[in-house]
Amino acid sequence: MRELARSLACEAGEQVRAGRPERVTVAATKSNDVDPVTDMDRAVEAQLRRRIAAERPDDAILGEEGDDVAGTSGLTWVLDPIDGTVNYLYGVASYAVSVAVVAGPVDPARWTALAGCVHSVVDGHTWTAARGGGAERDGRPLRVSRPDGLSRSLVGTGFGYAPERRARQAEVLAHVLPRVRDIRRLGSAAIDLCLLAEGALDLYYERGLNPWDMAAGALVAAEAGAWVGGLHGRGPGSAMTVAGATPVVDELVRLLEAAGADRPEGMPGPDD
Repeated sequence: MRELARSLACEAGEQVRAGRPERVTVAATKSNDVDPVTDMDRAVEAQLRRRIAAERPDDAILGEEGDDVAGTSGLTWVLDPIDGTVNYLYGVASYAVSVAVVAGPVDPARWTALAGCVHSVVDGHTWTAARGGGAERDGRPLRVSRPDGLSRSLVGTGFGYAPERRARQAEVLAHVLPRVRDIRRLGSAAIDLCLLAEGALDLYYERGLNPWDMAAGALVAAEAGAWVGGLHGRGPGSAMTVAGATPVVDELVRLLEAAGADRPEGMPGPDD
């Protein structure tokens, strides 16, 4: 499964690299008019679906851009053809193909991730993981960093597209930023989680992730020694995903809970 995920992601990455025009145009939008889809997103996912149908015809498929495919094996391939589409659109060098296979419900808090691969399109770095088999980048085993406290931690995050969510995330960021070394917002959750796995980020949190945003990256992070979860004892998911090594990740969880980071938009924040 790990090797198949790697093959699928790397092949798709080459398709993205070879086919990117000098000027990318938006083919459609999703949640609102700043949440783009390109023709390449659709073409890459279609190719991934064809490959999986040929290799694993009994497995289900969940992709960002296409219709879900039911299966009979109990396994589901979770696909993000270009994680970081806005970066791809503008030519910013942080976008990736993410491919994972999970067992059980298609819910990050309840599934069992079995294998995954994140392939960074621009630089060709490839992160892979298998459940119980560790995580690697380009064949090198990975371990998360263990910083000496929250104040010495470099923290990755991301923002949603809806104005109401962005406003709430800015409020949360104002609570987090003074208490950490610094913040990085690179624009690809899959790459962020893999950078955490290799120690290039110490901690990571984000609200609003979809299953395909995190399926492979969260497994890479977990297999590198990270705790991956949510707030208030919940698992990772759309409400909040937090990752990092214990015990410092526990400090971040408490800080985010105090800031009401998973509170629905429109509800008062802790200082309102």
